[in-house]
Amino acid sequence: MKKIVFATNNAHKLQELRQMLGDRYEILGLADIGCHEDIPETADTIEGNAQMKARYVKEHYGYDCFSDDTGLEIDALGGEPGVHSARYAGPGHDSEANIDKVLAKLDGVTDRQARFRTAIVLLQGDEMHMFDGQVEGNILTERHGTGGFGYDSIFQPVEGDGSTFAQMLPQDKNRISHRGRAVAKLVTFLNQE
Repeated sequence: MKKIVFATNNAHKLQELRQMLGDRYEILGLADIGCHEDIPETADTIEGNAQMKARYVKEHYGYDCFSDDTGLEIDALGGEPGVHSARYAGPGHDSEANIDKVLAKLDGVTDRQARFRTAIVLLQGDEMHMFDGQVEGNILTERHGTGGFGYDSIFQPVEGDGSTFAQMLPQDKNRISHRGRAVAKLVTFLNQE
């Protein structure tokens, strides 16, 4: 069985990928390889951040690796928070503060179109492959739902029944989400090998 590292400490993401890839790959997380440092994410794009993380693991630990990065792009805010989505309100990855900042900036704004974009970078040997996913939606004026994470409680995808990502069952969200679409492309690619 081939080993490949997913550059994440998110147990939910690891479990999801392990299920999707079955027994063809042994998916290791950062903790599994002893990587406990904060990998830099200082690129100007989500694609650049995903590349930085994958390269870091490859260069420092020697494993084939894939990594992801996601951004919320709001049209009325000129694409903000974008690459800064996780740290929009400051360095602490505080989702509630990030949501509060978005809602404050959109106060009184009628154009609430937005999209989530995910980029996944796979480094195998010397080859780099990129997979992306996107979902269009709107930013609501207040939180709805308690599931999910990040901006899920204020993001209402165009596809679906009018629920926010935070109101959806995980399997329903994954079927239409930006990340689910990018992961499906990655899984298809790895399963063809």
